[in-house]
Amino acid sequence: MPDLSPFWSVLVAIYAGIPAPILTALILAAAVVVALAVFGAIRIVVRHLVARRHPRLMTFLRGTRGVTRFAVVLVALAVAARLAPLSDSASATLSGLFQASFIVLLGWFAAVNMNIVADLYLLRFRIDVEDNLLARKHVTQVRVLKRAVQTLIAVITIAAALMTFQPVRQFGVSLFASAGIAGIVVGFAARPLLASLLAGVQIAMTQPIRIDDAVVIENEWGWIEEITATYVVVKLWDWRRLVVPLSYFMEKPFQNWTRETSSLIGTVLIYTDYTVPVARLREQLNEIVAQSKLWDRQVVNLQVTDARDQTVELRMLVSARNSSEAFDLRCEVREKMIDFLQREYPQVLPRVRQENFARPEAAATPLRAAHRGA
Repeated sequence: MPDLSPFWSVLVAIYAGIPAPILTALILAAAVVVALAVFGAIRIVVRHLVARRHPRLMTFLRGTRGVTRFAVVLVALAVAARLAPLSDSASATLSGLFQASFIVLLGWFAAVNMNIVADLYLLRFRIDVEDNLLARKHVTQVRVLKRAVQTLIAVITIAAALMTFQPVRQFGVSLFASAGIAGIVVGFAARPLLASLLAGVQIAMTQPIRIDDAVVIENEWGWIEEITATYVVVKLWDWRRLVVPLSYFMEKPFQNWTRETSSLIGTVLIYTDYTVPVARLREQLNEIVAQSKLWDRQVVNLQVTDARDQTVELRMLVSARNSSEAFDLRCEVREKMIDFLQREYPQVLPRVRQENFARPEAAATPLRAAHRGA
């Protein structure tokens, strides 16, 4: 067996000759490289063993890939730091960094797992179908609560990580111990964040709005497109976006057209002359909606709802499966009813009546002129 003592002697001499900062950097860099190589190899093996047999587990592993890689690198660095020639102050600093990194790792791991569980839960629901009320209810609850919990996890993680450092810990203790003005300032500073978090939890539990709800807010009509931790995005009918604070929906009134069901009743108003045959128009309305694909076959009605000095008001009610189809059905009924009146009963269209009465002096004028000529 060959004698390796000269080789080890050379390595020890090289090791002793490298400056401590450079040697520490090399050891830590080597630990990162080895950790990434080991993680890549383990990931390839696990993917071949798990991908086909356990797709749900593979989804979990794929979602936690980043946090797992960070955990492996953190462990490798912690082990390498014990082998590096560090001074007491540098060792204490690295120890604090490792503690803060471990806290960040726990927070990251909790947030990632919560996202994976929420996404797997939402796979059971589809909001791209006709009857999606239950799906929109669960999607809204999960998304709003997920964002609220993410914010809470981030705040707790950052606060706990900063408190691992002695200067920051002393500052925090002195700040909170002073109470009084400092406590009032902190309370006012945190009030918007806490109000948004509480409003998010209230919306998730009581659900005055849901994803894809049709709402009328600030005299604008649109759909709830996104609910974040602090604001709500409303996609308006002309594709503009209305951004509304989350607390608005808990403090001010608004219209929700799809609160209990997506079906809606649309209203069409037409003004005609008093001579209009109401019964014939009612029959025509039934024929129009019966031929339309937008009508859900629930509600159709025509009534005279007002009688003014020159016209009568006809109100037609028609129902549809959702707000978009209700709007299109209203336009279709209005167009076809106007066309029907123009073709069949043009005399009932709104008109202004005027009667002229000839004055006696004007009627006698021609007779006087004839008498003078005679």
